[in-house]
Amino acid sequence: MEHAKYLELVAKHRAAMEEAERYIWEHPETGFREWKTSAYLAGIFEKAGYTLTKAGDIPGFYTDIETGRPGPKLLILCELDALLAPGHFQAREGCAHACGHHAQCAAMVGIALALREPGALDGLSGSIRLMAVPAEEGIELDFRRELRRQGLIHSPTGKEEFLYRGYMDGVDLAYMFHTGPSDGPRFSCNAGCNGLIMKSARYAGTAAHAGGAPHLGKNALYAATLGLQAINSLRETFQDDEHIRIHPIITAGGESVNIIPANVQIDTFVRGASMESIMRANEKVNRALAAGALAMGATVKVSDMLGYAPLTNSKALMAVAKECVEGLIGAENVEMDGAWGCGSTDMGNLSCVMPCMHPHIAGAAGKSHGDDYHIDDFDTACVLSAQCQLLLAAELLKNGAEKARRVVESYVPLYASREEYFRAIDALSTDRELIAYDGASARVQF
Repeated sequence: MEHAKYLELVAKHRAAMEEAERYIWEHPETGFREWKTSAYLAGIFEKAGYTLTKAGDIPGFYTDIETGRPGPKLLILCELDALLAPGHFQAREGCAHACGHHAQCAAMVGIALALREPGALDGLSGSIRLMAVPAEEGIELDFRRELRRQGLIHSPTGKEEFLYRGYMDGVDLAYMFHTGPSDGPRFSCNAGCNGLIMKSARYAGTAAHAGGAPHLGKNALYAATLGLQAINSLRETFQDDEHIRIHPIITAGGESVNIIPANVQIDTFVRGASMESIMRANEKVNRALAAGALAMGATVKVSDMLGYAPLTNSKALMAVAKECVEGLIGAENVEMDGAWGCGSTDMGNLSCVMPCMHPHIAGAAGKSHGDDYHIDDFDTACVLSAQCQLLLAAELLKNGAEKARRVVESYVPLYASREEYFRAIDALSTDRELIAYDGASARVQF
């Protein structure tokens, strides 16, 4: 493999990558609000001579790079968004890059600038689409539901929204390198990871004076806490190989301490390794939530959206990546162990319709999504990441894009088209009352 050429093409732009990493780190923005980040990156691309297709009413963009020879279209992505992390040491207005997406963006700068260098596309076939996407993190669910109600977005996550808008039409395969911890392997990729449903449960009771006349109220907070206890009691019913994870928070718990709480909201994810296991777990959660409402005579309305589909990493794409990265950093620093991840990503949504890979490259310290998370090895997290991604692109697209074609040919899609995919997942988005009362009688309705 022609390592030196691609390493040098990226290394030449180290200063621009450092500047991008620092700027985005210092200007964190949450999903569908990343206007500064998107504009900053777009400015770098446009100055380099790229023509961009911008989402317009939401942040993000993409550009195509043609080799001039026929072949598959390879998609390389980076994520724009930060997290709500008010306790983070770098928090700005309650936000921080506690997951390393700023490092992905810096690596993308290196890739984009390297591909503008003379000779970068020599011997390659097909095309490369570079894409900066918003809103990977599944947060601020009410805000995203409001964007859906306004018709600004169809999907609650950025990659799926871009897929819905047709921004991935014509793409044959895709990858995105995520930042990983420095105390682990320098490069790793598992078999896949969980998908999830984004769920809100809104309990409605009856307000009354909490001291003088509590008997006249129906306590929605007690109903919610009973629902949470019931969910916890279900945990031993989940099978280990389905990797079910449920982690609710109370996002509204009452208006005043001297009023019986009448409106309480729980937000949670219901995660699992397959859509079937997620749906089974979700029905159990609905029963638990309904039980809490029924006990207190309250009502509960649940709102469900598919956030992430389970990710299945392409074995064929992983094999090419393993060969490339081992040749660069040594087999002892690469781990492709086939384990299953219990986190989630909207790369899983893309993997339903095209071969994808979502590996991790080291360079971060602290706890992922924690208040101490930061990049402690810029050269690995950003420079090496860009070099590995560029080298992998070249390996896939050389010799008439032979290896990319094999990756595509080996892939069996879960859905035949994005239209079929959206028909299936849109059916999962529901708003429904779980309890209906008729006088003294109650009816559970799932």
